[in-house]
Amino acid sequence: MSDDGSLQGEQEPNLSVPEVVTKYKAAADICNRAVQAVIDGCKDGAKIVDLCRTGDNFINKECGNIYKGKQIEKGVAFPTCVSVNSVVGHFSPNADDSTALKNGDVVKIDMGCHIDGFIATQATTVVVQAGAEPITGRAADVIAAARTAFDAAVRLIRPGKHISDVAGPLQKIAEAYGCNMVEGVMSHEMKQFVIDGSKCILNKPTPDQKVEDAEFEENEVYAIDIVVSTAEGKPRVLDEKETTVYKRALEVAYQLKMQASRTVFSLINSSFETMPFTLRALLDEAANQKTELKVVQLKLGLVECLNHGLLHPYPVLHEKSGELVAQVKGTVLLMPNGSSIVTTAVRQPVNSEKKVEDKEILDLLATPVSAKSAKKKKNKEKAATATPAPPAAADA
Repeated sequence: MSDDGSLQGEQEPNLSVPEVVTKYKAAADICNRAVQAVIDGCKDGAKIVDLCRTGDNFINKECGNIYKGKQIEKGVAFPTCVSVNSVVGHFSPNADDSTALKNGDVVKIDMGCHIDGFIATQATTVVVQAGAEPITGRAADVIAAARTAFDAAVRLIRPGKHISDVAGPLQKIAEAYGCNMVEGVMSHEMKQFVIDGSKCILNKPTPDQKVEDAEFEENEVYAIDIVVSTAEGKPRVLDEKETTVYKRALEVAYQLKMQASRTVFSLINSSFETMPFTLRALLDEAANQKTELKVVQLKLGLVECLNHGLLHPYPVLHEKSGELVAQVKGTVLLMPNGSSIVTTAVRQPVNSEKKVEDKEILDLLATPVSAKSAKKKKNKEKAATATPAPPAAADA
């Protein structure tokens, strides 16, 4: 590692480098605490835009407290999105949006943090409620399905297994809870400054959507993203104007015509070159850099950038009104001694009347994730089968 804290000497540093693991875990720790801060704010009447700000501000503040004096990039890797009920994802509204939570809402919180480009992302689903009683009904079904599918995916995405091994069991789990995996959702391999690598797992392949098969290998990192719906799992865009999250398309170049577009694009390249960002963050950065950029100009500039493929949009997707969607995402390091799930959130208790009964899936779920947990399980089984000591003689 160089004096400025960045990694040198390798084209693609991976988990075989101790400093890389340290940075992934540092990013994960911040992400975990940021998610909890948003969970704590999920109360009746809370404005969604305020919750999104809470997550992003927490990440930026905590990143500022580590690797001080080191010239490395750090901060938000994926902006905080808070998507409610039938909204599938990517909802991170503008400052003037007044949408608020209410008791009973099923809330998906999705965000990411990076240190020197090493990314940790997480998503969890909570229900807004005043007490701590277990979640029941269809909300319990869809959340339990997402959690169980995630637990299975962690055991399927490991060295020696293949991408083609994953989707089938996930859909079986969703169906056991009377739900469906959501089409179009992918779990991506991540690398330094790459949040959506080319090696990916499609949770629900269709005739129109398929990915190339490949074998998982040691020292890879995956954002395992599970999204489950009580409906058919076929999301759609209702209004393109809802889109507020974008990412620079690094492989595309174009000479923009409008001055506003060039100003916007320059701002994106200087502040959000590799990671996704929101319109709110772009406006904040414009103010920080004292750029005379108004909201109308920004939106016009974005339109030209989008029309020429310079940006990838993350549209807000919806299921059918009245249906529920749950999401669980975690960052998993495929270490030589087993998988390490570095982003986790406290799970609200759920009480679903449905359960998985397929023996193959139950056997899979019983498989240890890491060598450490396997050893612990083996010792526990050994103790349980040990010959019990004879009872002590009774006192005369």
